[in-house]
Amino acid sequence: MDYRDAGVNIEAGRAFVNRIESLVKDTYRPGVLGGLGGFGGYFEIPQGYNKPVLVSGTDGVGTKLKLAQQLNRHDTVGIDLVAMCANDVLTSGAEPLYFLDYLATGKLDSEQLAQVVSGVAIGCRDAGCALLGGETAEMPGFYPDGEYDIAGFCVGIVEKEQLLDGSQVKVGDVAIALPSSGVHSNGYSLVRKIIADGGYSWSDCPEIFQGQSLGEVFLTPTRLYIQPILELRRQDLEIHGMAHITGGGLPENLPRCLGEKQSVRIDKASWEIPPVFQWLAEAGTVPSEAMFDTFNMGVGFVVIVSPRDVEATLGSLNTQQQRAWVLGEVIDGEGDILGLG
Repeated sequence: MDYRDAGVNIEAGRAFVNRIESLVKDTYRPGVLGGLGGFGGYFEIPQGYNKPVLVSGTDGVGTKLKLAQQLNRHDTVGIDLVAMCANDVLTSGAEPLYFLDYLATGKLDSEQLAQVVSGVAIGCRDAGCALLGGETAEMPGFYPDGEYDIAGFCVGIVEKEQLLDGSQVKVGDVAIALPSSGVHSNGYSLVRKIIADGGYSWSDCPEIFQGQSLGEVFLTPTRLYIQPILELRRQDLEIHGMAHITGGGLPENLPRCLGEKQSVRIDKASWEIPPVFQWLAEAGTVPSEAMFDTFNMGVGFVVIVSPRDVEATLGSLNTQQQRAWVLGEVIDGEGDILGLG
């Protein structure tokens, strides 16, 4: 017997690497050293930093992958993967430099996984970071044929004195929200249960979605916030904190960027809950509190700024065609989010 008899095709793996090489190279930025094929990826720290701090983050896409695999559409989940990692790194004030991915599957399907990597490359280009390398593991007997899992790893850089760690946030600071593009990549176990228990099909087109199918709506990729936020960082604005609103929604994620004895009072009337969350709440009979504890509810990213810089921040984002609004205010408290009830 040989390795192929055990279910692993080494030649197919090599051919897959060759196939995605151009996708990877299209993401390269200054600082990349070498190319694919080594035991590690190399990146030179950019010049101009006095005390550079490297910020790292890792994440996956979760059970949203089940939907992609069920619908045999794999070109968006790679964007999700990059966004979940790069947006997290961004909250420290860091610029994403490079990204690595890990793909594991039962049987290597070159066409399927090339679609996944194409999404990763799109996400990396949008985030301005290089896809520096990765690993593709063929694991027969571990994953059923046609199924795969992906994980991502992002490294960014920030000047030490500009690192955001919660200590800069002050009572009276203002929270500015940037919209999500939908459910992003959290809460899909509940989404899938609502669809299954309600007897819905992913091809159904509820009127509220104006012609889009449930599959199209729920495969909408996670929004990347890197470029508009980095532009804010280049300006003379007092940005004191940032939060990426992922699993656990506003109640869990917004306090992560605050200092001790601080809370945020939210103005719930400041934005309209997007249709996808309205539909989920109704279709699954999900209480409002559970919705806010599970989903982003239309808020994908939050920036905490000094009161004097609110208008300038909103103006800068508007100039970049990035919608934003005043979400609330930092107050004395114990790390809770008020006003969502």
